[in-house]
Amino acid sequence: MPPKYRALIVTFLAFHIDTLLYYFLVPLLPYYANNLGFTSFEIGVLFGSYALALLVATYPAGRLTNRYGPKKPMLWGLFGLIISTALFAWSSNFVWLLIARTLQGAAGALTWVPGMALIADHFPNEQRGKALGFTFMGANLGVLLGPTIAGYLVTHFSYQSPFYLGIILIVIDTIGRLFFVKDIPTIERPKNIPFRQFLAHRPVRIFLLAMMLATTLLTFLESTLPVYLDRQFSLTPKEIGLIFGLLALMHALTSPIIGSLTDRIGRANVLRFGLFAMTILIVLPPWMLSPLAMAYLLGAIGLTTTFIISPCSPGVAAEVENMGSRAFASGFSYLSFSYSAGMFVGSLIGGILIGPLGLKLSLGFLSLLCIGLLIFSYQLRAKPRLN
Repeated sequence: MPPKYRALIVTFLAFHIDTLLYYFLVPLLPYYANNLGFTSFEIGVLFGSYALALLVATYPAGRLTNRYGPKKPMLWGLFGLIISTALFAWSSNFVWLLIARTLQGAAGALTWVPGMALIADHFPNEQRGKALGFTFMGANLGVLLGPTIAGYLVTHFSYQSPFYLGIILIVIDTIGRLFFVKDIPTIERPKNIPFRQFLAHRPVRIFLLAMMLATTLLTFLESTLPVYLDRQFSLTPKEIGLIFGLLALMHALTSPIIGSLTDRIGRANVLRFGLFAMTILIVLPPWMLSPLAMAYLLGAIGLTTTFIISPCSPGVAAEVENMGSRAFASGFSYLSFSYSAGMFVGSLIGGILIGPLGLKLSLGFLSLLCIGLLIFSYQLRAKPRLN
């Protein structure tokens, strides 16, 4: 099998399992709130700790990838991942769960940054949108299956059972990262790109902000809507998992398609459409009168999120090449930094602002952010493949 397809399969699997384990927590939030007595602030901190750890570990992950190549950092990340999953299975204390979530975030940085660099190393600019879209489909399938599987296991077995399954999946992931990439040729490692030099490029600033905004929106919904659905409609963890599963399904199925679209019609055009649609959709959850209506709305939000996220990774990779460099890990470490910063902000809004402001005002604030970035995005050229 050609090395680029090995890279594609390994990265798909790595992103899928990492995201699957992250989303195992979503249907458990009502349990943490009702049975363990966690406050909305503590739930927000629990979600935010992942983002903060990812934020801190992202830059070192980029430097390690540039120095050693993608394979070794991807293997190192599995060590933290298996410890965090075991802690989730065997702990009910907030402090230990916080440690587990923090380790999970640090391990995520050692999956995402080298994984995206692996793809950028093996695929040219005109194919990266499609290739990265395929790997993100693996992640989005994790978003789909994570809440659904966890909700089912929690309903029929125990609150520890999703994490027992997670340990088995990590073993499978380890085999894939350890053995399946051994024939991928080593590419000469480039020097890191300083953040100030990277940020001096206007398209880079827009793509970083777009990624941050998209993850802010998703994390806000993930940290607030499960408890809202439980209290508004008295849903079970399984039903909450299925509702969030539709969001993930739309995001997963459309990632390769919209990734290819960014290669064909231009990344700016795809991004602007997503921001315009999200401005309207993000304010609608409190107005949904039934769980089915909420599921359809979250499906539409999942699709729209793909329009925002898909242009970012190939856009950043293209800018790295425009700088005369192949330090893709540096570019993707900064992009992952924006990703994790968005997760942290989304958790912060969900944990702190939802109390005094309420759901409607908080979502209205997020809609205003979409409008602001939409206006800013018109500084991007719409020429395909170059921006």
